[in-house]
Amino acid sequence: MDHKKKLKQQYKETPKIMGVYRVLNKNTGRALLECNRDVQVKLNRHMSELRFGSHNNKQLQNDWNSLGADAFSFDVVEVLPPLDKPDYDPEDDLNELLELTLQKQEYAKDNLYNKSKTR
Repeated sequence: MDHKKKLKQQYKETPKIMGVYRVLNKNTGRALLECNRDVQVKLNRHMSELRFGSHNNKQLQNDWNSLGADAFSFDVVEVLPPLDKPDYDPEDDLNELLELTLQKQEYAKDNLYNKSKTR
């Protein structure tokens, strides 16, 4: 097996982290909180979009542009362990976990980049 195929196989076999993640402005404490089936892929996407100036959240993009990359961290906040059920769809569980996380005092609605989250 050549090196590329081996790397591709390793990637496919690596378990994905499901859960809630955040993009945190370390200067202001303001955060973007979201959930996904593959947290690392989403964090990488946010980072890339911010670096290229194409993030869809304009407030976050403006802060990134003015403060720079060093002012931000990209973190996993809550992990959703996968169930050993072949037909398991984690979408509802992920959304519930996100809502529970958003209810924490440290994530006050006025300190979020999230666009209109109802709570």
